[in-house]
Amino acid sequence: MAIRSAVQEAALRYRHYGYRRITPVVQRAGVMVGEHVVRRIMRTDNLLAVRKRRFVVTSDSRHTYTAYPNLAQYVQVSTVNQLWVADITYLRLGKEFVYLAVVLDVYSRRVVGWSLGRSLHTELPLTALRKAIADRQPGQGLVHHSDRGSQYACDEYVKELEGAGMVISMSRPARPWENAYCESFMNTLKSEQIYCTRYQTMEELNEQIEEFIEEFYNRQRLHSALKYLTPEEFESKAASRDSGGSSRPAALSFPRHREIYPDAAGLE
Repeated sequence: MAIRSAVQEAALRYRHYGYRRITPVVQRAGVMVGEHVVRRIMRTDNLLAVRKRRFVVTSDSRHTYTAYPNLAQYVQVSTVNQLWVADITYLRLGKEFVYLAVVLDVYSRRVVGWSLGRSLHTELPLTALRKAIADRQPGQGLVHHSDRGSQYACDEYVKELEGAGMVISMSRPARPWENAYCESFMNTLKSEQIYCTRYQTMEELNEQIEEFIEEFYNRQRLHSALKYLTPEEFESKAASRDSGGSSRPAALSFPRHREIYPDAAGLE
């Protein structure tokens, strides 16, 4: 009964978690239980996770700005501030759509910058980027990855990236999976927060998104890719292991490099 009560409490609190994430939540509360038991209890008690809705692409890559190759796929991420990914999504507010731009650190899955606005103009993602730079103070060589939308390819945004010493990377056309980290976050935000509430004002929406990102997602939500740690916990553990890691630039590893250049170990 104690195990069932703990599972029920966790499932109701984190209503979008499946049994794999509910298990470490219950274990953190001091209840020793395995995945198979949690799964059986959730199935028996009909504690099913809420289904996600389909993601909608908002970027327009039909422009005359310079497009950059996808370097993110070759980055070997070993610490924070080596690979950032950025994206824009739409949110329904009453009878209108508003837009959210985010910047996410791939190493810890932490949202390091975000901006909410009524326009898709460059100022929206630029504000998110500037917040991320001001908060994280990254070193030279960070790879910034996005889609090829005009907001990210325009001169103003590229100038900001180059001024911060970042390397520009972009997904290829019609390949949203090449920005999968941001896609995953947007799906999480919508399914666990946006679709559960109707927002009437921009101020209310902004307040709820800030609470979700800053308090829940970055500091409380367990990530399976991080061995069921929160982004904040994962970064803290990494910092204790390597105090100087945040200043290291990203390393690139290209396919067949070791096969073609066997004597060039450490140069990729």
